Amino acid sequence: MSANKAVKVNMLEKRFGNFVAVNRINFEVNGGEIFGFLGPNGAGKSTTIRMLCGILSPTSGSGTVGGFDIIKEQERIKQNIGYMSQKFSLYEDLTVEENINFYGGIYRIPPQKKKERKEWVINMAGLNESRSSRTSTLSGGWKQRLALGCAILHEPRIIFLDEPTSGVDPISRRNFWKLIKEMAGMGVTVFVTTHYMDEAENCNRIALIYKGDIIALGTPHELKTKFMKEDVLEVSVPNPEEWIERLAQSDVIKETALFGTVLHAIAEDTQKAAVFLRDLFDKKKIKDYTIQKIQPSLEDVFVSLIEAYDKVGNSNGSRKS
Repeated sequence: MSANKAVKVNMLEKRFGNFVAVNRINFEVNGGEIFGFLGPNGAGKSTTIRMLCGILSPTSGSGTVGGFDIIKEQERIKQNIGYMSQKFSLYEDLTVEENINFYGGIYRIPPQKKKERKEWVINMAGLNESRSSRTSTLSGGWKQRLALGCAILHEPRIIFLDEPTSGVDPISRRNFWKLIKEMAGMGVTVFVTTHYMDEAENCNRIALIYKGDIIALGTPHELKTKFMKEDVLEVSVPNPEEWIERLAQSDVIKETALFGTVLHAIAEDTQKAAVFLRDLFDKKKIKDYTIQKIQPSLEDVFVSLIEAYDKVGNSNGSRKS
């Protein structure tokens, strides 16, 4: 990972009237890393990325992208980054090649290089057989690959991907992330927003954002080991969804969530929690159950941090003035 800073943000804030969408946040992104911005819908992810891309002007604070000021040099930023929005932004009535040609003109790629870059994008995206097809006929996953190709047609060193895999199938998501890792391997800085916890595991570092505030920042391992103060019990029990509300009423279990066919129970004292669970299941004559302590997932961490955030009463102060 390069020592240079691709993105720097200091006390960045965005207000819409009295509503605070982004609340004086601070972070830096290293050159060549995959930096994840993780949070639920409405947390402030897209607003932040639009300020960094020169699309929105901050209300206050400062920042640089690729060394350019996000307030004074917005046009320079746009010329030197790649940006892929969460809404598909290509022209569906044009063919794959026509879309690439169009963006080649937008980015003012020299004629002698335009053909070479077009072929690179088509090969990178695996669209050789579809190069003459109308974009509207492509599946969601192939459209996303084409959109990524067009976003990096001019070889930017920093790319911003806003919910890039929203609405595509799991296989397409996995293939898309393979492309992202390949680009990062070539030294490209990738800033990606997502609300998929499993995707965030692919990032070198992650900022967790909630209600406009960054509530944690670190590597996936750091988030799961340093920021998670409670332990997690994995509980396998028949009809697990029926137990969520019952367990939530316990004093020893702070939070319960369904993960596939098992429950994750967050507790400060796992021994007390395990005893409580065994007693409860025995009273209900439940025999087929297992309880084991596990390493928390990113979702466990996020749930725990959100609960702690809301408990201290920040939810009102960070969103309205």
